[in-house]
Amino acid sequence: MRIFWVKVFFLSFFLAIAARLFYWQVINAPFLQAQAEKQYFTDTKVGAVRGNILFSDGSILASSNPVFTLFAQPKLIASNKRVDFSYKLAKVLAEDSDEDVDKVAKDILNNISQDLYWVQLKKAVTVDTRKRIEQLDLAGVGFETKSSRFYPEGSSSAHLLGFVGSDAKGENTGYFGLEGYFDGELKGISGLVRHERDASGLPILTGNFFTNQANNGKDLILNIDSPVQFIAEKTLKEGILRYGAKSGLVVIMDPKTGGILAQASFPNYDPQNFPNFPKELYRNPVVADQYEPGSTFKVLVMAAALNEDLVKPDTQCDICSGPIQLGGFSIRTWNNKYFPQTSMKDVIIHSDNTGMVFIGQKLGLDKFYSYLENFGFGKPTAVDLQDEGAPEIKPKSEWREIDLATTSFGQGIAVTPMQMVRAVSAIANKGNLMEPHVVKEIRDGSRVFEVKPKVVRRIIKDSTAKVITEMMVKAVEEGEAKWARPKGFKIAGKTGTAQIPVAGHYDPNKTIASFVGFAPADNPGL
Repeated sequence: MRIFWVKVFFLSFFLAIAARLFYWQVINAPFLQAQAEKQYFTDTKVGAVRGNILFSDGSILASSNPVFTLFAQPKLIASNKRVDFSYKLAKVLAEDSDEDVDKVAKDILNNISQDLYWVQLKKAVTVDTRKRIEQLDLAGVGFETKSSRFYPEGSSSAHLLGFVGSDAKGENTGYFGLEGYFDGELKGISGLVRHERDASGLPILTGNFFTNQANNGKDLILNIDSPVQFIAEKTLKEGILRYGAKSGLVVIMDPKTGGILAQASFPNYDPQNFPNFPKELYRNPVVADQYEPGSTFKVLVMAAALNEDLVKPDTQCDICSGPIQLGGFSIRTWNNKYFPQTSMKDVIIHSDNTGMVFIGQKLGLDKFYSYLENFGFGKPTAVDLQDEGAPEIKPKSEWREIDLATTSFGQGIAVTPMQMVRAVSAIANKGNLMEPHVVKEIRDGSRVFEVKPKVVRRIIKDSTAKVITEMMVKAVEEGEAKWARPKGFKIAGKTGTAQIPVAGHYDPNKTIASFVGFAPADNPGL
């Protein structure tokens, strides 16, 4: 009997060992293997080079330059040579930074005197500095290759581009503009180098070595035309200085394709040194800011009424002989001049608010609201820029008679500059509303992904577009701003001067002056 229990004991003991071994070698094997690999393998991340951003002609707007992180391996530096090591290295580093050699040498010595396998000595070492350090032939020195963003044009197109900063994990990340919107395509996919190390943490030269190559970021080829962009920026700066404006912006779009040919706004910032500028300047006002469009909005409302055959260019206004009283409000013309029985053509030429109230009443709320939505207001344009906003249109159930009247001449409704440019471009494009795009192509090595023009919808008839275009041409040739018309060009357009709402009322001293139009009027393009 005693022998039986001894046998049971030993059998149970061996079964327990077998079960434990099965648990370690089969069930828990992946976890144990991963833990072991952490002890004898070292992973080194290989950063991908961020893609370039190029003008339509291939010239560079944003690129990446190689920079290096200088590090030391204290275990490979003999104790009696550390002082000499520090001073030799400090002479090179101090020369670049104009720092005191003794101070730099002291910092290096403190770092390499630590009981560590790897210490960082300096970030952002240039190619030239690396070459001079390598000529010193110092044991225990190494470099990690990284890249830094470079903007050859400086602050040119800053709001369009955005910038590259660090996220919460210290990784390079694009913010705002194209850098933010296309961050995933531009940043690429990092690679990995894995090698065996010994008990001291040093690489085993004959050990296993694995590598996973980095995939560099894709390049963006823009619709932005370099000469047009230059002229837009230069002219905008001159205009702001001449008239003492607080800010200004320009957007130029090909109405046939939706391609953004130029976009400039001031004040701006230097994307290379963005931390030195106020954060309020980072947002792109072309897509992020909203304003009341004022009289530029009149051409869209007039186009809607013409398209519905409610009026014709020679239709006369029977309520334009003086101020109009609506719901306790008095609606006047901008200059208190009135033209009884004025035609619709003259309503646009003279920018007559009372004539636009007449148009609004002809359309009625249902049709008016429908055209607002069809022209793209109330929703983002889907332009490929980060931080786009889309001011909401007040629900139709909340509109009053006065709202229909004031919105007909561009007051009481908020839009973004990009929304306004796209909407008027539909008139220039025979009534077709296009989706705006800054990027023309995305290149991934030999593969090219073309961003094709996209028609969102038809808003007005081709015949309507021609009629409103001629009315806009007359507004440029005979309107209040005819003195600014360039000679030799047939331009269709409309000026606007909008008030700025502040705390429930309009600021009496500040306005937003704007112009929207296209040229040549009969066939817009470069």
